[in-house]
Amino acid sequence: MREDLILASKSPRRRELLSQMGLRFAVCAVDVEECLGPGEAPADYACRVALDKARAGVAAIAATVHADLPVLGADTDVVVDGDILGKPADRAHALAMLRRLSNRTHQVYSAVAVVQRRDGVEQVRTQLAVTDVRFGVVTPEQAEAYWATGEPADKAGAYGIQGLGAAFVEDIRGSYSGVVGLPLFQTCEVLRAFGLDVLDRARTRDASPVRSRIQP
Repeated sequence: MREDLILASKSPRRRELLSQMGLRFAVCAVDVEECLGPGEAPADYACRVALDKARAGVAAIAATVHADLPVLGADTDVVVDGDILGKPADRAHALAMLRRLSNRTHQVYSAVAVVQRRDGVEQVRTQLAVTDVRFGVVTPEQAEAYWATGEPADKAGAYGIQGLGAAFVEDIRGSYSGVVGLPLFQTCEVLRAFGLDVLDRARTRDASPVRSRIQP
């Protein structure tokens, strides 16, 4: 059975979320430069990086049997006071991020982009979810204990809402899945433009989602 699309991402969380929708997909891990441009707003940055990932995936599969499939890229950024908080470089960096997020609301910008190239024509769709996440007070002792679990080390903003980081989240307004890494409502909206309706797929398909891996 052939895949429905290509996921251009290394993230296991995005694989899990996409599997949740019952779609068949192959994974193509891509590397793109994630560097904020001069004066670039967080919303523009998230959409651009998601699109860069999708286009990198299109390029990677160009000489394969998957070349005509839609390719999905995504980008998720934790933003506070207009600043993007990436993954922490070390313990001190992570603790500084958690101090900054403590007892206040920040935003998570989560963009999804889908690109499909057929007969030399490129079709592109992007959508963005912006979610408000409010943290309660994070004490220095809690931040230290959280760092010791190892969870914050590879997470934007030094926390994972799908894991122990949920202990800090007092309130969330927007897309929970977007904070995890892939805004599913927006993803389904974009995929519908490419003829992929997840509910229609679920109605006509009994098998479990197929996942494979493509080496760029």
